[in-house]
Amino acid sequence: MKSIATSRMDREKQETQKAIEALVQGQSTLVLSTVNADGTPHATPLFYLAGEELELYWFSDASSQHSANLTRDRNVAVAVYASTEHWKEICGVQMRGTVGKITDRKIRRDITRRYADRFQLGQIFRLALARCALYVLSPSWIRYIDNSKRFGYRSEISLPTDL
Repeated sequence: MKSIATSRMDREKQETQKAIEALVQGQSTLVLSTVNADGTPHATPLFYLAGEELELYWFSDASSQHSANLTRDRNVAVAVYASTEHWKEICGVQMRGTVGKITDRKIRRDITRRYADRFQLGQIFRLALARCALYVLSPSWIRYIDNSKRFGYRSEISLPTDL
């Protein structure tokens, strides 16, 4: 039999999971952090599409700095957050995980269609996407931040990775 404290913790975890999913599904831009060859950090804002398991998909040109960095090191950090002017409204997700390239044509076609629909991209832009690499982040760690609960509120989740 579960204790009241255990049930409350389970309920809080479920609420946090739903809040993370809603935030990630509701935003459009992530900040991708990679590491340059000289060890310095590199951050890039990118449009993304979220999957059902909180995986994040984006397209990038192979010649971009972050793409070059990903060929050396697939470990990244990502931030997704809602823009605000008030500290009590700061709410966001930090993730760490491993990035892979999607080469399967069927998956690429599906993600391209959904991505182009979501961001209302025309046919010409779809052709540009065809020349880009499609990346996916599989998160292994997630931190949820929500100052509306209290200043500095955070909850962390560790996930298994499949990549």
